[in-house]
Amino acid sequence: MRDRLMALLALTLVVSVMPARAQSDDERYSIMRPEKGTQTPQPRAQMPPPLYVPQTGQMLPNLPAVAPSGPGGRETTQDRAARCAHQVGVYGQAAGDRNSYIGSCINQ
Repeated sequence: MRDRLMALLALTLVVSVMPARAQSDDERYSIMRPEKGTQTPQPRAQMPPPLYVPQTGQMLPNLPAVAPSGPGGRETTQDRAARCAHQVGVYGQAAGDRNSYIGSCINQ
């Protein structure tokens, strides 16, 4: 019994003195090595439908949203208001009344 206890004590001392072994590079799994990520596709800017201007009787095409900042790449109300105000400047007199054009463009 005493010999077994001494052998167990000696084994414990030898194991505790041995340095810890780090995981080698050839092993398949490592929590320290990051996994390769996947690229998410960029959302496409959807082109809004043309806008009818009752004062001039014309259909004016909407400009695409430059940088949608909403969740999932959607156009927010603020983005839409900026786009509509920019369109009024681009179309000039063809847009008719500026305020009614911006209002109908935002509420589209």
